[in-house]
Amino acid sequence: MGLMERVYSVLTVSRKESFADSLASLLPEKKFDPVVNLNSGAAARRAMLERDFDLVIIDFPLSDESGVRLAIEAVGNKKSVALIVVSADKYTEIFMKVAEYGVFTLMKPLPQREAERAVEWMCVTRERLRGYERAEKSVSEKMEEIRLVNRAKWILIDVLGMSENDAHRYIEKQAMNRCVTKSEVARGIISTYE
Repeated sequence: MGLMERVYSVLTVSRKESFADSLASLLPEKKFDPVVNLNSGAAARRAMLERDFDLVIIDFPLSDESGVRLAIEAVGNKKSVALIVVSADKYTEIFMKVAEYGVFTLMKPLPQREAERAVEWMCVTRERLRGYERAEKSVSEKMEEIRLVNRAKWILIDVLGMSENDAHRYIEKQAMNRCVTKSEVARGIISTYE
């Protein structure tokens, strides 16, 4: 699924209702759903515990905190992209605090076109994170397969007296003959002999 047909979940956090209203036109329902608008860091943290959000947009400062820590926590799960919108006099200070974590920072007032561009950048960045998630999952699945196959090989060596090479070839041949993965063959060996 590409950028154009993907639907993104959004969390906006601001002490002012007008902030969420100003973003509403940038977040049409067909592309952004759900859009959750909250007014405090505490409420945002509760929402982030219940679900992951693709995009988190924070209007600095919040009613109960600055929002800096919230932005950093939001990107910590590696599934969210965060943007913090700050006044011109605080921009450099806040940027220096959040940039190393990958949090975007924009200056208020936020012109419509700049806000649109920021949301587009956030979506592009979220897609890049999805690519990393897929690669990470692939590597962890491969590592799990290696662990299972090694465990099954040692069972074949210990129980049936096979050499390591013979045990490895046996697992590969069984997987090819039965049209299943080596992991499935290994699981069968493990459940049979343990």
